[in-house]
Amino acid sequence: MLTPAFTRADYEVAADEVRRRTHQTPKIAIILGSGLGPLADSVSNATIIPYREIPNWPQAPHGGHVQGHKGQLVIGEIEGQSVLMMQGRLHFYEGYSMHQVTFPVRLMRVLGVETLIVTNAAGGLNPNFRAGDLMLITDHINLLGQMGQNGLMGPNEESFGDRFPIFTQAYDKKLRNKSLEIAQRENITLRQGVYIALSGPAFETPAEIRMFRMWGADAVGMSTVPEVVVARHAGMRVMGVSSITNEAIDDQDSVKDVSHEEVLAVGAKIVPNLITILRGVLREFPE
Repeated sequence: MLTPAFTRADYEVAADEVRRRTHQTPKIAIILGSGLGPLADSVSNATIIPYREIPNWPQAPHGGHVQGHKGQLVIGEIEGQSVLMMQGRLHFYEGYSMHQVTFPVRLMRVLGVETLIVTNAAGGLNPNFRAGDLMLITDHINLLGQMGQNGLMGPNEESFGDRFPIFTQAYDKKLRNKSLEIAQRENITLRQGVYIALSGPAFETPAEIRMFRMWGADAVGMSTVPEVVVARHAGMRVMGVSSITNEAIDDQDSVKDVSHEEVLAVGAKIVPNLITILRGVLREFPE
């Protein structure tokens, strides 16, 4: 049975509480993937709001959060921009519905956010990718959505967007070009590719890895696309960057292995380059 969607009033109540706690009116939001805490820590004039203190914010079914993910909004200024940062996202595999996973994005839109930057940790499918690389997302494969788990299912909220949104250009070209420009200037390797979203929490089998490569995917992860879908439905610009924290294993006889702890460790090494790119985009933000 489809979980009932939140109403516009539910988002407005949550937005009123956020507005009550900060004078900032950010136009840019960033969903921080694992290890990006240092970027949030560098925000000036910061207001920190724990998720549990925001009305209607979905609470974790098990009462906790994924390792490497805090549960709070950080609103303040960085590189001359007023920004809302989300430390810790909601994952479908934690037991949330898709409407709950994407609740924060619609809240951002009600608050006046116009651009969403999403980051994540992902496995490298492209044989040319190595653990420690960064990948600018150029497009995605919404396997979750195609299998019936889509944050836009159910009654359409017309105040956000049309019933049948078009996703030909899901990721903003100007933001992508600016990211590439900054990466080249800073001598940072920034690959480009297609991200495929799965439900998780299990890592993929070698047979699945081979199939995803045939489909044209370059990186695989367990988040991001549901947020992008709802953001684009609401008319927001989107930029996405994946931290390639491990190389996907395509041979069932391989002696290689991967763990969540290893993903976090590699992700931490990537963080400085990713922060450099994000700061550069904010500093030279293309209108």
